[in-house]
Amino acid sequence: MLPRVKIYYENGALGSVAPSEDGVIGIVASGTAVADKFALGTAYLITKLSDLDALGITEGSADVNKHIYKCVKEIYSIAQEGSKVWLQACANTVTMTDMFDKTKTYAKTLLDATNGAINILVSCKQEPTEYTPTIVDGLDGDVYTAMAKAQELAVWSAEEKYAPLFVILEGRRYAGTASSLRDLHLGANNRVQILVADTEASSNTACVGLLAGTYANVPVHRSAARVKNGALPAIIYIGTNKAELGSPDVIHDAGFVTARTFIGKAGYFWTDDKLATAVSDDYALVPRRRVIDKAYRIAYATILEEIGDEMPVTDDGKIPAAIAKSIQNKVETAIENTMTVNGELGVDPGNAKDTGVKCFIDINQNVVSTSKFIASLQVKPYGYTKYIDVYLGFQTTSN
Repeated sequence: MLPRVKIYYENGALGSVAPSEDGVIGIVASGTAVADKFALGTAYLITKLSDLDALGITEGSADVNKHIYKCVKEIYSIAQEGSKVWLQACANTVTMTDMFDKTKTYAKTLLDATNGAINILVSCKQEPTEYTPTIVDGLDGDVYTAMAKAQELAVWSAEEKYAPLFVILEGRRYAGTASSLRDLHLGANNRVQILVADTEASSNTACVGLLAGTYANVPVHRSAARVKNGALPAIIYIGTNKAELGSPDVIHDAGFVTARTFIGKAGYFWTDDKLATAVSDDYALVPRRRVIDKAYRIAYATILEEIGDEMPVTDDGKIPAAIAKSIQNKVETAIENTMTVNGELGVDPGNAKDTGVKCFIDINQNVVSTSKFIASLQVKPYGYTKYIDVYLGFQTTSN
């Protein structure tokens, strides 16, 4: 086995703006090649909507790639120009399941080509004319099988490329019956999110670009459903209906993301940040996923410097306390300087010493006999105010 750093995710502990490298989006799309401009299987970097001009992709009704234009346009309707979007297309005969299969040359090829830069990966599927979907639990069955493959791909990216990410899938072919949707809370796909909503009525797809653009435009700890983010820059539909009439509460309760309205407030807002996993999963929400994944990337880059380094040891081959403390401080400082100072960790405002990160190395590890040491790293998440109860009554003079 080659010398390496390996970071394991712990689970169960919780009991429940400028363009940023934290919001690099990858689009795995169906597409049609454009001679001398746009080739299938090639990764293209986009930093603004007008970059599609050079690829020969437009929003014209006759453009075979207009669905790609729509996705990118929706990203930049929220994300700032300069935000990075990587685009790679394959033939429209490729299923969404195959697009995210880590054994096939679609999404995996894009992740390899971009060297781990992507941390938000989305689908942008176009069906061939002759396609007949098999509806399973309220959606094209391809969505659910793609969900499993997307989870495997994202886990592979984290464990093998040290480049963690999450995936947003289109809830394709939604038939308009919210109660028929699968309960995603029964799964364990904590790197996959499924969106049931679109900017067009009666569509077979979903506005994943708008949701990805929301995440790219906010810091990692922030919820896409935060009302203070502002209303979405579009009317949102669920099936044939405007979102407020499309049973968003039922869709939300099944573990999907969709859009909603609030009485007395104009516009549409995302319902939540749910990933397709149990509510008790520490990583059941995208902000928690993004926070822990950012800490992962920082910790990996920091501890990687220790690979192959000589380490003084005690008489019994163990780690000297000063060495352990030095490494702990390096990791904590790297995360503090990158995350804590940006308000991305949930520090206690009443404790001036709380930085939201703790690293610990047990000095009783025998480095001489094992050539290995284990570090424990914890970062503190935020709480999210999803439910607010206000008790209102009259105040009398005697009160």
